Amino acid sequence: MTSLPVPKDVAEALRQYPEPIRLRLLQIRDLIFAVAAETAGVGPLTETLKWGEPAYLTEASKSGTTIRLGVSKLAPDHCAVLINCQTTLIDTFRAHFGDDFAFEGQRALLLPVAGDLRREPLALCLRAALTYHRQKSAQKTRTA
Repeated sequence: MTSLPVPKDVAEALRQYPEPIRLRLLQIRDLIFAVAAETAGVGPLTETLKWGEPAYLTEASKSGTTIRLGVSKLAPDHCAVLINCQTTLIDTFRAHFGDDFAFEGQRALLLPVAGDLRREPLALCLRAALTYHRQKSAQKTRTA
C-alpha cells in the first residue's frame, strides 16, 4: 500500500491500531506524502511521533503546520486528521467541506474507516495544512 518506508517508531505506533484503522491511516499517510511532493515550496516532510501518533512536519521549509494521524475518541469508527487547534484550518475545512467530512471541535477532520476515501477534498485540506504558514505570511504581506 505505502510506497515510502515507514520509520520504525511510526510503524510500531500504527501497529497498535486495529487493521481497518491502520489501513485507512496508511492511505492518508500516502496522500500526505503525495500532496507534499506535488506542492511547490513544501519540500521533504519529517515523519515522527507526537503524543504517540504519526506526525508529518514541514521542518525543512517551515511552510505548514503539523498534521497528526489518529482515531477520534468521540467517534472511534473514524480516523482523525489532527491539525493544530490554534490555526483557522478546521473552520475553513468545515466551511468548504462540511458535506464531505465530519469534524471534532477545532482539532480534527474525521474520516470513516470503511468506504471510499474522499481523496480530492482531503488532498485540498492537506495542501492547506502543508502550506498554512506560507499562506499566512502571504496574507500579512498583502494587507500591510
